[in-house]
Amino acid sequence: MTAVIHSVPLPAGLPAATIRTRVNIPLLFPDGYATSADVMTFHGLSDGREHLLLALGGWEQALLEGTTAPLVRLHSECMTGDVFGSGRCDCGPQLREAVERIASAGGFLLYLRQEGRGIGLYPKLDAYALQDQGLDTYDANVALGHRDDDRDYTAAAQMLHALGAGSIRLLTNNPDKAGQLAALGIGIEQQIPTGVHLSAANARYLAAKRDRTGHTLDLGQAAVGHPVQSAAGSNPGHHGLLARVEAMIPGLRARAEETERLRRLPELTVQELQDAGVFRILPPAAVGGYALGARTYGEAVRALARGCASTAWTAGHLAEHAWMLARWPRDVQDEVFGAGGMPLAAATSAPVGSATKVDGGYSISGHWSFASGVMHSRWALLAVQHRGVRLQALVPVADLELLDAWHTDGLRGTGSNDLRADGLFVPGYRVLDWAELSGPGNPGSLFHNDPLIHSPMATLLNLVAPAVALGSAEYALELFRTQLLAPRDRNGVQTRQGESALAQARYARASGAVTTAQLHWQAALAIVSPDEDPVAGLPDRQRASLRLSLALSAESAQEAVRLAVAGSGGSVHRLANPLQRIQRDVSVLLSHPTLGIDPILEQAGRGLLDLGFTVRSF
Repeated sequence: MTAVIHSVPLPAGLPAATIRTRVNIPLLFPDGYATSADVMTFHGLSDGREHLLLALGGWEQALLEGTTAPLVRLHSECMTGDVFGSGRCDCGPQLREAVERIASAGGFLLYLRQEGRGIGLYPKLDAYALQDQGLDTYDANVALGHRDDDRDYTAAAQMLHALGAGSIRLLTNNPDKAGQLAALGIGIEQQIPTGVHLSAANARYLAAKRDRTGHTLDLGQAAVGHPVQSAAGSNPGHHGLLARVEAMIPGLRARAEETERLRRLPELTVQELQDAGVFRILPPAAVGGYALGARTYGEAVRALARGCASTAWTAGHLAEHAWMLARWPRDVQDEVFGAGGMPLAAATSAPVGSATKVDGGYSISGHWSFASGVMHSRWALLAVQHRGVRLQALVPVADLELLDAWHTDGLRGTGSNDLRADGLFVPGYRVLDWAELSGPGNPGSLFHNDPLIHSPMATLLNLVAPAVALGSAEYALELFRTQLLAPRDRNGVQTRQGESALAQARYARASGAVTTAQLHWQAALAIVSPDEDPVAGLPDRQRASLRLSLALSAESAQEAVRLAVAGSGGSVHRLANPLQRIQRDVSVLLSHPTLGIDPILEQAGRGLLDLGFTVRSF
């Protein structure tokens, strides 16, 4: 459907602008994200500058009456950030984020030629020099004879009026943009904050925007000494967190194919996970976490899998690893949590690397595989061995060689690539005995009161894979039901596949398999997250029951997916059909060591019979 571009009534005194040219341009960003935009130029703009409007996604549909208002971002040109990737500001990441979010929702990105908040490129660089002498970003502009912000959004309002976008949803953290547009006759139905792209290089800059001009930026415990609330807001509690995750499911489904193609999570997905607080579920409040416990964690991963298995797998591990970082000594926690936000870390133990004691720390070498989430991580937790003792080394990802090795048939979007190091120095304070770290008496337990920090690490390590399997099976059953009840036209006769007795029997069996998986899952959660706080390790019988219930839940989930695929006909094997992706994802899941059914059955049997485990890590 094509919308007719038409102007809307202009406020008194605002001259009309008209579209000059419209051309479609394919866009490709350095991280691999690709889309296309209808780029428009204009006659009659008030300041005479060559501003651009990029119409993205279903923008024409968004202009129709009765539809959701178009999503719009006013982005001021920033050559240093947009082109050269400068870390002194957040402009480049905001531009990248905005294009993907608008392309998904339908709307416009206005690229405004207002370098340096309107003062120009050369003066902006002069302002940088003054900032290096101690002035903040606003005082530096004033010292050069400008206002703290010289931008005027009259031309932006003209462009929107020319497109017929008299009412919009504005993607911004800047209240001045909303105020100016409203005064120029643009209705602001909703103001949506952009992500917070905090780094050590731009922390002072972002804090100045927050403190001086009221930008809606929650920076966490930023390095500049301005404590504020966490980026994901106050603790939402169990039900609130799950409601946030449930709201993400439609978007995750829409991006599942893109996730698989990129072989990592799209940046929009990572931002939504951060905004929802998923990475904060487990760490204690003292480091910005929610400390919501194993039940919330497991159910959140399960819900994410109803949208995209790769997203659930990656998010589950990154959330778990943030909790692992909170078990380290205080000096490490100050380093990884002190920059604000929730630190993301990949972790891998296969195969174990080697460590040699050297002056001040260790020299480590190894080639580690299956580093899920590494494409989004700043840190890596690596298993190494020194004189027969297993250690864990915490290393910046930037210090490691990242190998593009994740070419698989399932869970492709997890980006579980390989890491390599050869004689890398790691300071001694970032290397810890695994037995100490994974036990209830870990260093973090000495100063965090959260009960989960005082529990063995094994409490959580086996939850992700069965949670993803169950959520995937629930999504598959939903798709199967939709297909069976969809009307079909055969020789002029309306029918439905679900009217077949065979189809009804197949659906009943698939539904029963999902129910079995759910019951085993509930039994496992009752063990790992009882009403009382989990403080001590589980006795052998409960450990056996836990691992058995998780394994049987995943096995039943896989069977449900198999039945749904088998009953869905030949079209299910098209790559665009989500059922075949679910089947491949679950197949890879069931090959994970935490779900290896034969060793689990053996050890669970020994535990239930009080014969003792023969595998120490069970």
